Amino acid sequence: MQIIITFDETRCKGCELCTTVCPKHIVAILTSVTTAKGYHPAGVTDASQCIGCASCAKICPDSVIRIEKV
Repeated sequence: MQIIITFDETRCKGCELCTTVCPKHIVAILTSVTTAKGYHPAGVTDASQCIGCASCAKICPDSVIRIEKV
């Protein structure tokens, strides 16, 4: 089973909640990216390490994180 994790960077406000709940510590704020609204969005540093627990997606107040198991 493959896990695909995607972030809608255009809607992410960089609140960092998702970074606090990842058990693998692979979710981080992408300081190299700035959205049109001036935020640094969250993203995954190593998608191959994602276990698909969806903790990040559950805590996201704006529902910008999507986890797919294929």
